[in-house]
Amino acid sequence: MQEQFYSLADFLTGQLRADEVLLLNYGGEESDFVRFNKSLVRQAGAVSQKAMSLELVRGKRHAVVSLGLTGSIEEDRHASLSALERVRGMLPDVPEDPYLLYCTQVCSGQQHGRDSLPQATQVVEEIIRQGGGRDLVGIYAQGGIFGGFANSLGQRNWFSSYSFHFDWSLHHRADKAVKTTYAGLEWEGAAFEAKMIRAKSQLEVLALEPKTIPPGPYRVYLAPSALADFVRTIAWGGFGLKAHRTKGTPLLRMQAGAEFSPAVSIAENTQEGIAPNFQSAGFPKPDRVSLIARGKLDQLLVSPRSAREYGVSPNGANDGEGPESLDMVAGDIEAGDVLERLDTGVYINALWYLNHSDRSACRITGMTRFATFWVAGGKIVAPLNVMRFDETAFRVLGENLVGLTRQRDFIPSSSTYQGRSTDSVRLPGAIVERFTFTL
Repeated sequence: MQEQFYSLADFLTGQLRADEVLLLNYGGEESDFVRFNKSLVRQAGAVSQKAMSLELVRGKRHAVVSLGLTGSIEEDRHASLSALERVRGMLPDVPEDPYLLYCTQVCSGQQHGRDSLPQATQVVEEIIRQGGGRDLVGIYAQGGIFGGFANSLGQRNWFSSYSFHFDWSLHHRADKAVKTTYAGLEWEGAAFEAKMIRAKSQLEVLALEPKTIPPGPYRVYLAPSALADFVRTIAWGGFGLKAHRTKGTPLLRMQAGAEFSPAVSIAENTQEGIAPNFQSAGFPKPDRVSLIARGKLDQLLVSPRSAREYGVSPNGANDGEGPESLDMVAGDIEAGDVLERLDTGVYINALWYLNHSDRSACRITGMTRFATFWVAGGKIVAPLNVMRFDETAFRVLGENLVGLTRQRDFIPSSSTYQGRSTDSVRLPGAIVERFTFTL
């Protein structure tokens, strides 16, 4: 793939006129997908795809077209040349862009991930065995994801990563289920078995009579998957320069000095994620960008357009200025001690339908779902019926944060829209007091 992409870049560069600059972005994958129902394989398949976008720049005018690639040099040259002519014909009709900015220093590089994935058939056999005839429903995906950037100035970048993601639920009946994920770069049977044992034990509790608790503040444990949903909502405009300059960020209060707990540090950790270390305009991404440092707002993610608009330097952010490899530091609570530390309260495996109820105050509302339990005396005693919460990030990650777990989960995005996503989060679980349920 890499050599074919570079060959296309060289070919198209040779077709340019003197006043033109070409930016190319490549994306591809070689993925296996398996869908399960009732612990049996219901659908299996593989996806092999390649695509490329061409952005032609002349002065302050630019336009983009995209095309699929076949892997045949001759066919792809013919198709890409036609795409180049098409985008060239668009330029006279587009307005000048005052915020256009692309990398003009040659920042070439390669990032090759190591393929340590097992055979998909091996994983499937283990999933079926661990499912043990229960109503296991889920999707397993694994394989390589590839990306590239090239421009007519001579820059060449390449990226590959190999990962797996198993997103599954053990169903009791109707909407009563335990939802779990397991993901990473290397499959570890013991780690998967431990997650399955925990899910099975929670499934047994779901068979008990569900409990309803009145609205009010409760001590809760947010499992990593639940905390991930909460933090992703904060990250929706939370860390971008544009959102902060236009006062549209949910972390607006931090501009006036508000803070999270000193236990909270969040970074864009590209070095340990599965996303490319370059972005679509050719700018390299730093290994790490500190976003929250010991509870205080630190750096912001700066896209090329925002850099041009506000007269600052870009730091490898995408156009949306959202984190792609979000990393939250661990705490000191052992995962095995969570129930004892929670004592009496609510154990939340996952959250649902999150949104801002007051964006400027970073107030978030949502629902519990998929195995939320009542804990008494450090033991799970009953499942809880679905509840709605309404809380601010400054309480959950600030004044009411009891602590974070030492163990963290790596959770890649399960999105496959147009291709498998390379977005991911890595974070711990959190014990929070006075977490407010409204319904």
